Amino acid sequence: MPRAVGAVRAILANPDDLPQVFTLLESLAGDTLPRMERRLARSDAGRRLLASRPDIVPRLEDRAALRALPDGSLGRAYLAFLESENISAAGIKEAAERGQLHAHELSEVHSFLHRRMRDTHDLWHAVTGYRGDVLGETALLGFTFAQTWNPGIGLLVGVGLYKIQEAPGARALILEGFRRGRRAAWLPEQPWETMLALPLDEVRLRLGVGAPAVYTPVRSMDLRAAA
Repeated sequence: MPRAVGAVRAILANPDDLPQVFTLLESLAGDTLPRMERRLARSDAGRRLLASRPDIVPRLEDRAALRALPDGSLGRAYLAFLESENISAAGIKEAAERGQLHAHELSEVHSFLHRRMRDTHDLWHAVTGYRGDVLGETALLGFTFAQTWNPGIGLLVGVGLYKIQEAPGARALILEGFRRGRRAAWLPEQPWETMLALPLDEVRLRLGVGAPAVYTPVRSMDLRAAA
């Protein structure tokens, strides 16, 4: 618990401190990974994922291959997100590894599930339309909380809402993110590798995520300037 409290304080001071975000998520994950494993084991798609345990990072790091995908595809939307936010799958992986506390204690399956959620997070951004600003990230966390019921994610939603409570429409956008997560297909079991070349609109329809969110981004630099 002391590490979780320290992580919350660090995130309140700097919402972009990714290692602290991952420290908080790990500290408060509870039984999230065992529950995910049990749910995956109940579907054909989930069982295939558990059996193959693919590493998607090499696919997501191959920007030339992503750029060669059709216009309007999920892969191209994902690439556009990475470039607009100046981030990479490898960078997220490195930040997560710096923030992990007990990675060596996880079973092979739970370690895979932890990595899978981490590595596909920005695909969720591309599919939902939430950008990487503080408000968009918090709305996506609301979506993710509805999908996983991870207590750490729930707390991050609260932290994000506290930081941006004065932003017009913030509460409504975050609440709608939660509702979208409840309505959508279960994203943790999706075969993202096979969906990168598909039209983004088709993927959104297949997953039931609805139309992309329209909102005014709130960047951490704006929060610091206001403070």
